[in-house]
Amino acid sequence: MLTITRNIAIPEDELEENFVRASGPGGQNVNKVSTAVQLRWDAVNSRALPPGVLDRLLRLAGHRATQEGVIIIDARAHRSQERNRADARERLAGLVRDALHVPRKRRPTRPSKGAKERRIQSKKKRGSVKQARGRVSTD
Repeated sequence: MLTITRNIAIPEDELEENFVRASGPGGQNVNKVSTAVQLRWDAVNSRALPPGVLDRLLRLAGHRATQEGVIIIDARAHRSQERNRADARERLAGLVRDALHVPRKRRPTRPSKGAKERRIQSKKKRGSVKQARGRVSTD
């Protein structure tokens, strides 16, 4: 089980891990051992998510989500397979945690009457300062 919160966990049978060769750190080992991890999770068909979270999750996942709703996390930052595996799982858990947060609805606001008046007065003052910069007549 991949634990997201106290109440939410993704079962192991829903996660699919593929190990591939990775460029980057590893020295000569990089040519022999498949250390990069590609973690796949079919979020659309998952029974782990509460209702309403799936849409936010797919929007947050962006290019990491396929058309079918499969989320793919690619981890290749570390030299060992285990650290990449843990990194991929933690990134997936963080993504789901972010999707659990319901954003507050924005309420449109308007400037107050006093704020409008102060703005107009400052514009008039600035305009008079600029107008006073004209040429000095020699009369």
